[in-house]
Amino acid sequence: MNGINQSDAGIVPLTAANKEAQVSAESNEGRAATKGNLQHQSTCRTQGRESVSQAVARIRQTVKRNPKDKLTALLHHISVDALCESFHSLKKNVAAGVDGVIWEEYEQELDSHLADLHRRVHTGAYRALPSRRVNIPKADGGTRPLGITALEDKIVQKAVVEMILTPIYEAEFLGFSHGFRPGRGAHDALDVLAYGIMQRKVNWIVDADIRAFFDRIDRDWLIRFLEHRIGDRRVIRLIIKWLNAGVMESGKWQDGMRGVPQGAIVSPVLANVYLHYVLDLWFHKKWRPHKARGQAMIVRYADDFVVCFQYRQDAQQFLCDLEQRLGKFALELHPDKTRTIEFGRFAWQDRSVHGESRPETFDFLGFTHYCRQTRNGKFGLGRKPITKRVNRTLSRIKAELRRRMHHDIYDVARWLGQVIRGWLGYYGVPTSCASLSSFVHRIKSIWLKLLRRRSQRGRFSAARLDHIVRNCWPPIKIQHPWPNERFAVRHLR
Repeated sequence: MNGINQSDAGIVPLTAANKEAQVSAESNEGRAATKGNLQHQSTCRTQGRESVSQAVARIRQTVKRNPKDKLTALLHHISVDALCESFHSLKKNVAAGVDGVIWEEYEQELDSHLADLHRRVHTGAYRALPSRRVNIPKADGGTRPLGITALEDKIVQKAVVEMILTPIYEAEFLGFSHGFRPGRGAHDALDVLAYGIMQRKVNWIVDADIRAFFDRIDRDWLIRFLEHRIGDRRVIRLIIKWLNAGVMESGKWQDGMRGVPQGAIVSPVLANVYLHYVLDLWFHKKWRPHKARGQAMIVRYADDFVVCFQYRQDAQQFLCDLEQRLGKFALELHPDKTRTIEFGRFAWQDRSVHGESRPETFDFLGFTHYCRQTRNGKFGLGRKPITKRVNRTLSRIKAELRRRMHHDIYDVARWLGQVIRGWLGYYGVPTSCASLSSFVHRIKSIWLKLLRRRSQRGRFSAARLDHIVRNCWPPIKIQHPWPNERFAVRHLR
């Protein structure tokens, strides 16, 4: 066969026919090359373009074709090219791990480094380094432990996630799971939830939160779940190495023998796999078909999920069964953040008839969801940024403005414009315009007070600030369509 950059030639005759008068069927005709499997893992679409790996597509097709079989040959997909692509997809300016190696240093002798890393991965000599732990303060006063992984661990983890884990489990995960999946984001989960509340018979909602989910994952159960589809022991050993690598904090190594390292590239996929077997399949195949009396739906984004019910008895029964289900797998619900509330158009109508106040609100993915009345007097779902998150963001902006008090005004204005643009890009949904306007107005008030403290000579006029804002800040407008419109485009036929 010809080279990788050339087309395969057909088979041509080597001898001519004996007689010219012979029938054409007896002539020594040529024929095209036989069809068969590709001999190379990567193919070139044109001579001037780079090779494209076919491993991901082949793994996905195998998983769909054999939904119950294990995949026993996977590690060979982690080639030097896959490691190189993984390295270049990493961010360059991230903090270094315990080895102290940064992106620029590793790039200086990239070919030799990747060849050595590839050899160690395939011979079993690769050893995962512990993560460097950093405690991030949380809004409730606590801290969230974040692990900074070593550079080589990031390279191998990203290659394994993109080449092996993602194609396998994207064919396994259910549709109501949205967190950390390609082509799915937080607004997809919000659209599904809004569409379900508006179109389904929703009267009760279970707002659940798993306490310290990433720190409580049982590693033995996680490996058992992975072995349902992954039969290559080399890949399983790689994942075990990452789980047991531990963390370095204040110069001391420690490992709680459970949980997955937060901040690692492989952690979101492993967390999704764990909840896929613990929660998703249990709800979809066992609980809803056999115990739900009315309609029930669930929307999950990583470890945050909301479950909607038609009847109160179903919501109470589900919450009781959920506690028992999670307890089998070393998980538990947060008692202060898990509750059952009356919510939806039927709850809104019933409470209006009895003269009661509007139903309670609940928070999901940064938005407070509440019941509202539309202009024509019908039920509508309202969404706005969570108040605590707004106040926390304003506090950070105020602290940064104090640090930049004597910087150039237009540089600060452009920086604030980027902050506002990012805020509008996520929170700019219908029914949140008033909250967005209030957020921008409060930023302007904070900045104006700080500008007037820069000098004792005179006061900074509000008219001058308005002129700067008009030139440097984006206009306040809704960035996202109504949830039912986007949901209909993406899901309904």
